[in-house]
Amino acid sequence: MDTAVVRPRLRIIIVNYRLADMVADCLRSLEPEVGDDVEVVVVDNDSPDDSFATLSRLIPENGWDRFATLVASPKNGGFAYGNNVGIRPVLGTAQAPEYYMLLNPDTTVRPGALATMLEFMDAHPGVGIVGPRIESPNGVPQSASFRFPSLPSELLRGLQLGIVSELLKDYAVVRPQDDEAHQTDWVSGAAMIIRAEVVDTIGLMDDGYFLYYEETDYCLQAHRSGFSVWHLPSARVVHAAGSSTGVAGADESMKKQRRLPRYWNESRHRYFRKNYGPLVAAAADLLYGSSFASWRLRTRLMGKRDLAPPFVVRDLLRFRMEEAGLLKPPSR
Repeated sequence: MDTAVVRPRLRIIIVNYRLADMVADCLRSLEPEVGDDVEVVVVDNDSPDDSFATLSRLIPENGWDRFATLVASPKNGGFAYGNNVGIRPVLGTAQAPEYYMLLNPDTTVRPGALATMLEFMDAHPGVGIVGPRIESPNGVPQSASFRFPSLPSELLRGLQLGIVSELLKDYAVVRPQDDEAHQTDWVSGAAMIIRAEVVDTIGLMDDGYFLYYEETDYCLQAHRSGFSVWHLPSARVVHAAGSSTGVAGADESMKKQRRLPRYWNESRHRYFRKNYGPLVAAAADLLYGSSFASWRLRTRLMGKRDLAPPFVVRDLLRFRMEEAGLLKPPSR
């Protein structure tokens, strides 16, 4: 009898935190897209509600246990931590897939999206990571192809002044929308496929990030190891941005945004310090803080609507003082 283990083609990891109903919608969209060579792992990131019990019931009730497994994370360690919980058990084993996919719980995949991305990866063996077009439920595209953050981009992000934005447009983190497949610096962690060789080469995601910047950092490490990152608009995934965190993305700017959580500054600082050193991290804070303060003052003097989060500069200053040991950081 042949007892050889068939290597899965794709392992999809969905990290849930209090979004059981959205996870159900995501699994429902995956059902017609997955075959016997695709497995889905739903990691409940220690949700404080009844998410685990709800999903424990919904998955077998709807027949999704044909392709999906639910596991409980021992703690809510954040996005990277939760994805690592779903990846780590198969690393170095016969069950390791050809590809991993990170998929947010507040997403649904459009028909053919998985097949399109996998065909692209098969045809381009030098590509390490690919991300699809990310769109709102009404079909409007969201930003999903980006340049790496830099000192000029921090100035741009804070100042928001037309002439400066034009002069430094090639440093803007958000790239212009493009309907053609193109190489990019990084793609949205809401939906990305990672070649297994990337994980074997650079390891798991850095779970020192609680939330935000972890996919940016991971794509940077992939680039540094010789893998390219591509954006593939012909594959489409719907994303209800900010459902879990309440933090609006760049495409949700028509309403007043909530105060940024502390982990936003933690992750941003970690990215710059880890990859470029403490001096660049300090310069990034100075550029962004001062330019944002200038923008907010200019906005108020001109009587324009200010939809940016409140206390941005105050929270950045407090974070830096906590990092310096001048203030005690809050317990998470």
